[in-house]
Amino acid sequence: MIAKTTGRFQQLVFVPGLIVLLLQSGIAFGDDFELTADSQVRWLKGNMHTHSLWSDGDDYPEMIASWYKDRGYQFLVFTDHNVLLQGERWVGIDQTKGGVEAFEKLIAKFPPEWVMTREQEGKKEVRLKTFDEIFDRIAVPQEYLLIQGEEVTDRFRNLPIHLCATNTTELLTPLGGSSVVETIQQNVDAVIARRERTGVKTLLHLNHPNFGYAVTAEQLMQINGERFFEVYNGHPGVHNSGDAEHASTERAWDIINTWRLSKLDLPLMYGLATDDGHNYHKGESVEGSQPGRGWVMVLESELSPDAIVTALEDARFYSSSGVTLRKISRKGNQLKVEVSPEDGVTYRIDFIGTRKGFDDKSEPAVSDEEKAAGLTRRYSSDVGEILKSVEGSAGTYEITGDELYVRALITSSRRHPNPSEAGEFERAWVQPIVP
Repeated sequence: MIAKTTGRFQQLVFVPGLIVLLLQSGIAFGDDFELTADSQVRWLKGNMHTHSLWSDGDDYPEMIASWYKDRGYQFLVFTDHNVLLQGERWVGIDQTKGGVEAFEKLIAKFPPEWVMTREQEGKKEVRLKTFDEIFDRIAVPQEYLLIQGEEVTDRFRNLPIHLCATNTTELLTPLGGSSVVETIQQNVDAVIARRERTGVKTLLHLNHPNFGYAVTAEQLMQINGERFFEVYNGHPGVHNSGDAEHASTERAWDIINTWRLSKLDLPLMYGLATDDGHNYHKGESVEGSQPGRGWVMVLESELSPDAIVTALEDARFYSSSGVTLRKISRKGNQLKVEVSPEDGVTYRIDFIGTRKGFDDKSEPAVSDEEKAAGLTRRYSSDVGEILKSVEGSAGTYEITGDELYVRALITSSRRHPNPSEAGEFERAWVQPIVP
């Protein structure tokens, strides 16, 4: 039995031989469940953070859509800054970030009648294609889906507060706020209200909290209605790993969920992997924010915007920067993760969580009080501890019932071929569950 929710319970779907209970806070694991592809559902690979010449990317959106399609993705979300791919827009070929190189690739890829140009005050311009035009030409029913989105680009003082909206038909205006928390909360509330008014299933997630080190774990944990953030972002300037003073996004994730579950009476927050692609002409190097670095794998039978959003909200997905999973399951008290192994590659599966009764003491990250106010605090090793580590392509964790949550991190022995940070290994992130 699968219970899909917008409130506490909404709809029951019966699947023979399978019992899964999906609650507002995610998957509740009192019952057995199995997340794996079969004759009815499949893993759908998608990127949820993409930039084009409509904002600060350096390539034409149809070229970007083709890139992902050619590499076996099933869906792509366009998320340009504070703009939708709508209306008539002309840009000077020489003045675009991609310049002549990008234009020459465009005319080589598409027929002459597709590319519209004009002379304006002695300069050659090209009209950017709209989302609908690109969708009609490139999308394939139940094979490759394009989704309209937006990066709602806000700030508090000099701190960048960015949130990606997946599946929006109307432009979302940044609302600002008197603090980081209020800035995020007001934008989240507006999207929820818009969704209730229109019925369009828009999903909002916080982008790259370590970009400009704008958002701390303590700030993000407070947000009501926000269920997603980027635990991995492919841009080399967003500091996924943090530094000596700043917590990594993974460390923040464990702090956030520990406090949301134990102190704040808020549901789990899930971790997405995205590209945040801006640069499409640099080849494979750490330089620039290039495509193909991070993605989500969503388990769903239908390839549609609503179905993708619903599956994400029901936690039927994992995030990846290169590792492919075969199955995530629970039978009795056993939580099991199975990798689809590749020849010559080894894997480590870490089961991570926080136990009830954990040491909740913390201290400032630095001694300077004013500086410390903008940094995630330092917490006990009880928070987000490695509960068990397994070497191999399959791992099982025995749930004891004293865990607040359990998640899994799978790390490959193979280095990422085009990393956002030097020395990265390919990984996969299984979403946290509440036992």
